[in-house]
Amino acid sequence: MAGRIPDRDITAIREQTRIEDVIGEYVALRQAGPDRLKGLCPFHDEKTPSFHVRPHHGHFHCFGCGEGGDVYSFLQKQEHIGFVEAVEQLADRLGYQIHYEGGGTSVQRDRGTRARLAAANAAAHAYYVEQLKSPEAQTARDYLTDRNFDAAAAAQFGCGYAPGGWDTMTKHLLSQGFEFSELEAAGLSKQGRKGPIDRFHRRLLWPIRNLGGDIIGFGARKLFDDDNLGKYMNTPETMLYKKSQVLFGLDLAKKNIAKGHQVVIVEGYTDVMAMHLSGVTTAVASCGTAFGEDHLALVRRLMMDDTYFRGEVIYTFDGDDAGKAAALKAFEGEQSIAGQTFVAIAPDGMDPCELRQERGDAAVRDLIARRVPMFEFAIKTLIAAYDLDTAEGRVHALREAVPVVARIKDVALRDEYARQLAGWVGWEEVPQVLARVREEGARHARASGRTPPTGIRSNRRERPEAAKAPGAGKPRADDPRLWPQREALKAALQYPAIAGTVFDSLPGECFTDPAYARMRQVMADLGGTSSGMGGAQWVDAVNHEVDDPVLSPLVTELAVEPMPVVEENIPRYINSVLARLQEVWVGAQIADIKSRLRRMAPSEDPDAYNAVFGDLVALEAYRRSLLEQAVDPGAADAG
Repeated sequence: MAGRIPDRDITAIREQTRIEDVIGEYVALRQAGPDRLKGLCPFHDEKTPSFHVRPHHGHFHCFGCGEGGDVYSFLQKQEHIGFVEAVEQLADRLGYQIHYEGGGTSVQRDRGTRARLAAANAAAHAYYVEQLKSPEAQTARDYLTDRNFDAAAAAQFGCGYAPGGWDTMTKHLLSQGFEFSELEAAGLSKQGRKGPIDRFHRRLLWPIRNLGGDIIGFGARKLFDDDNLGKYMNTPETMLYKKSQVLFGLDLAKKNIAKGHQVVIVEGYTDVMAMHLSGVTTAVASCGTAFGEDHLALVRRLMMDDTYFRGEVIYTFDGDDAGKAAALKAFEGEQSIAGQTFVAIAPDGMDPCELRQERGDAAVRDLIARRVPMFEFAIKTLIAAYDLDTAEGRVHALREAVPVVARIKDVALRDEYARQLAGWVGWEEVPQVLARVREEGARHARASGRTPPTGIRSNRRERPEAAKAPGAGKPRADDPRLWPQREALKAALQYPAIAGTVFDSLPGECFTDPAYARMRQVMADLGGTSSGMGGAQWVDAVNHEVDDPVLSPLVTELAVEPMPVVEENIPRYINSVLARLQEVWVGAQIADIKSRLRRMAPSEDPDAYNAVFGDLVALEAYRRSLLEQAVDPGAADAG
């Protein structure tokens, strides 16, 4: 049994891991300032980026849903694994040797369940790849070569072969130390009538990987006529494999998807291969299910630009019927990116793999270059069913298409398609078509309970609900009364060397909010900003000491939240904030002294009165000096 992972190894692994590289495998991150990256949050659906990463501090925080933490926290939340497994996973990534404690002289590493399943899949894949070279796999090799995929292509996409024996792969993995329960949980084996058997037999296989490159399942293609289990089989739903959340080829395509702001959706494994080998390296395919909202959210996070989504989602279909059905779905639901959705249909009903076979790589690239907008494709498909050379045909086409165009939620886009519809149908009175579309749009909005749109949708970012309603005990980020306290704590967490002794000398009474006061006390207990700690170590120390389900996320939030000034002005800004906080406290002391003076009679004890009055004069002078340094919260900006 494995021993405990020592704190020194946990710290060393975290310090050696670049958090931006780990998170960057799941989210497209864009520079948002010095030591600051941002992107679309992987933990909740959003259209504008509120997810921030601070590489130097080693932390992330989403200002939309409130999730935050270090690189271990990210992996735990993203991969649904435990802390130990997150540490071990990052150790594997670095090649770091963990020195377990308390496990004896020969500590056997007991990997977490998810890691064991991933290891089983990797071992199975190595076995399948080796089997593809066997004489039995000739049919599988012929299948690939007949489609212009050579041995290099098969290796690039990890193709393998499941042999015909009932339990050959299962026995092979059992001999490597895996248990049947693990193979069954990974979807590799199942219980037969006479014992454990392989799930896949006599099939060509493709490994399905997650964004991190781990094999989480397989897709298997039928090769023989007497195989009656369906043309394609996939790994069943497992702890690792969720078909609604994985895409074949995404591990290979993710960098180019992020770089080119484009993803091409195809229907099969060989289509992905054909696209990539033809130079379209942004192609992916769903596995055992239709491309859905979860898949879309996955690729949107990779295509995010600094402030808005400007990527292209291009669907390829084998024929017009499939294309029409999928295109019409663009008019349903939220239509959040429908205006950037395109359709590419190969001639003669060919799929991309067949197109590459028949006409070469250039034809595949040209297919994507000739994409048409999804709305345009859907509308033209509808009206193509009518004879537009006749008046009756044009009228019927308009009756069919106007309600569809009216369901476009972007007003500017809807009006433009109304005008184009008039031209496509050959209707001379363009204003008449536009009026009919607007009228139908208003009627549809009323029927669906929506307010009819009155103008172009604003790109202004709305505050997420999570930010409007913070949890109990957590102060509001936009509370003007607490602004100096919040900014001072941010300064102490992010720039302890600059906040320094001025922050450490602040009286505890400066922090009136209980949460902020608790954080201030924790910092003091740790030795303050002069403790010698900085960056991730300092933030982690504060977070560990706070140890509170409400306050811990607040620590991460303040460690990541941007300062409202440009980098070169940060020292001056921090000094101003600290002066402002001191000034508020001094002002309270002045108010107390004035109250005392009003209650005192100078004639009864002139010495005491003069002493208190002297304190008042000194504090008033000190307050004036602080006001000269302080900054008004409304004046904080990029300059």
